[in-house]
Amino acid sequence: PLGRLEKYAFSENVFNRQIVARGLLDVLREFSDNENDFISVMETVARMSEDGEPTVRAELMEQVPNIAMFLHENRPNFPEAFSRYLVPIVVRYLTDPNNQVRKTSQAALLVLLEQGLMSKADMEGKVCPVLLELTEPSSDDDYKIEAVAIMCKLVTMLTKDTVEHLLLLRFCELCSDVRLFQVRKVCAANFGEFCSILGQEATEKLLMPKFFDLCSDSLWGIRKACAECFMVVSNCTSPEVRRTKLSPLFINLISDQSRWVRQAAFQSLGRFISTFANPSITGLNFSVSAHGFCYCLHKVTTSNSSNSRNSFIDGSPDSLIQPRSEQLQSTSDLTGPPSHRPEGNSSTQPKEDGTSLGQPKHSAPLSHQQMDDCTVFNSFNFWRSPLPDITQDLQLLQEEERVEWKEDVPSLDAQGPATSSQIQKVLDCLQPHLDDPDVQAQVKVLSAALKAAQLESQREDADESLSESNDSTGSPTSDELSARSELSLTDAQISDSPSSSPVLNVIPQQLLDQYLSMTDPARAQTVDTEIAKHCAFSLPGVALTLGRQNWHCLKDTYETLATDVQWKVRRTLAFSIHELAVILGDQLTAADLVPIFNCFLKDLDEVRIGVLKHLYDFLKLLHADKRREYLYQLQEFMVTDNSRNWRFRYELAEQLILIIELYSHNDVYDYLRQIALNLCSDKVSEVRWISYKLVVEILQKLYACEAHDLGLNFINELIMRFCHCSKWVGRQAFAFICQAIVEEDCMPMDQFAQHLLPSLLSLSSDPVPNVRVLVAKALRQSVLEKPYFKDPGSAYSDELEEALSELRMDKDRDVQFFSTLDPNRNVMDTSALI
Repeated sequence: PLGRLEKYAFSENVFNRQIVARGLLDVLREFSDNENDFISVMETVARMSEDGEPTVRAELMEQVPNIAMFLHENRPNFPEAFSRYLVPIVVRYLTDPNNQVRKTSQAALLVLLEQGLMSKADMEGKVCPVLLELTEPSSDDDYKIEAVAIMCKLVTMLTKDTVEHLLLLRFCELCSDVRLFQVRKVCAANFGEFCSILGQEATEKLLMPKFFDLCSDSLWGIRKACAECFMVVSNCTSPEVRRTKLSPLFINLISDQSRWVRQAAFQSLGRFISTFANPSITGLNFSVSAHGFCYCLHKVTTSNSSNSRNSFIDGSPDSLIQPRSEQLQSTSDLTGPPSHRPEGNSSTQPKEDGTSLGQPKHSAPLSHQQMDDCTVFNSFNFWRSPLPDITQDLQLLQEEERVEWKEDVPSLDAQGPATSSQIQKVLDCLQPHLDDPDVQAQVKVLSAALKAAQLESQREDADESLSESNDSTGSPTSDELSARSELSLTDAQISDSPSSSPVLNVIPQQLLDQYLSMTDPARAQTVDTEIAKHCAFSLPGVALTLGRQNWHCLKDTYETLATDVQWKVRRTLAFSIHELAVILGDQLTAADLVPIFNCFLKDLDEVRIGVLKHLYDFLKLLHADKRREYLYQLQEFMVTDNSRNWRFRYELAEQLILIIELYSHNDVYDYLRQIALNLCSDKVSEVRWISYKLVVEILQKLYACEAHDLGLNFINELIMRFCHCSKWVGRQAFAFICQAIVEEDCMPMDQFAQHLLPSLLSLSSDPVPNVRVLVAKALRQSVLEKPYFKDPGSAYSDELEEALSELRMDKDRDVQFFSTLDPNRNVMDTSALI
């Protein structure tokens, strides 16, 4: 076999060599037990790596991660063999002249690092030196761009010391690469990862100057990348740097001349504001992790419970929160990490250059999300000839037109405040070009500045006249007092506006003003059509940062978003309203959130599902009297716009299981019992089975509260509805419910034996095998395991043994299996039999 391997591995036929490279993993499986044969195969692999045919080398490199994983699992001397034979191949292929081979080696390197198969010594001694060599100023452009991309991806998998000693200085040099904008773009896109790894000191000392340069780069794509990673960078700086340096820098990005930069900045605005969170204001303690996320721990006290409640908020609004469990809450996740932001923009973003942006297409393995996206296949998109990209030409034409008339526009003095006359001149020059969205945004800002300048000049003139008259007469006249009162009234009106209300110096006022302006309809025209959705998505994080004492600053904005015409905006709020209630507390929740919550209950199903998924989390924060009002509305969740939306009813059953603990046994019996029984009759099996668990929880609640009469009534209803059901599905459900009651100890076993066991035993002779299977399982695995029924003197011991004997002799194999099965043996779930 080894001779044949040698023969075909170096055959003159290229196809033979490709087949050998493709089947190396199978060859290693055959010869890995023998040390000499294993060494022979690995040496053959090393020689094949020098093949002159690129397709053979690429095929070989694709197998390297699989070979490495196999060796790691089966060879005790894996590190030595991997470092000796495979690592040199991966490193050498990073500089291969063939583009396909380089891309394959880059992808393989990332896989090896993600799986933890490459040692620190190999990374520092073999991989990093090659990357540093490829990123030299004299390196070839293609090699350099690829090396920068792979270096930035490796940062998150390396230690802080390795990055600081080997890659930091080179990264700073690459951020200032004046020749290749692709290099600067890759550095800007990955700037946050470097800051997170290196920490605050290195970020402020070495990286911050480079970040300022990138934010003012001449290409809009680089400035946009800086805006997208702004939150992560901000988390790695001190509060003083964040306020004095990063805030003005972010304001510049928000007012950038490029619409794409403004769009990215507004999307990151809420996340950036959340980095200003202060425990003394929010009332929540938090700490920043190595990856730039703030983890918060908070305590919530309700009328029924004073236990601490911790919860984790996922960036995705559709994510579930596990109730009744202690978890971490992330401030940055309140606004959504970059990888879990809301749905993207409807408009397509053009490239500022027709060439590659420095990101290799196959430099990393596909994530689960990317794999899911790839499954959506469209032959038109995949097989048609690509259309020519004319975005660059259009952009150049537009820029030339703008330059022609912008040269005539007078510039404002950046060193001092502009006067009203200067601002008016600029506005006059911009009037002929109002058809440009960028000009419209600038005119709006300048108009507000003009009003402020005029008001300021009026105030100064009035102060001067008042002071002169005071100097001459010694006391102000009645007209002067009137003028002074009018000025103070104007100031009071300005300070009472939502955008300028005092926020206890939590965040810079300009940031808050820009955030509140995201609900302005003009923003949708000049920035992003979905800007309101981004505002809603980050609102809990902004509210957490400002604290409940500053909720008045956000109240009007929240109400505007709650009545937005786009259902996606309302849906986003619905998914986070329970967490906003935690932030605001009982009083503000009852006054401001409950009315909006009630509106969401009557909204579209796409909005209602957000409320329903966290119904328990919201109701538990309300007072008992306010919470009881929603008992009458729970039945409305049974009605949906689309009857086929069974997941809506499934979610309702899951929430009712949790909600049971919030109400008294009488309320549970009067209101939740009927909903549970209706769900048990649902057309969809998944809904029925979760509803059976809800029935068991209700019965447990009744007996735990000593409501035996209500419990007995409920049992009789279950027997009539399920045990005597004409459909076998109902009788099967009764067996399942009985087993769950026994396993959960919902009621005393003597009560179970008296009221439920006779009906269960009567189903042991049911004509449908699926019913008998669950009866056998309930009797053998649950009932007989209880001490009450193990006693030979038990009243029902003889009947149990007789029923099991009949089931052991049943003609159906599955019935025989479960009636004789050891209860401690793990077997598959029998719900598949339904």
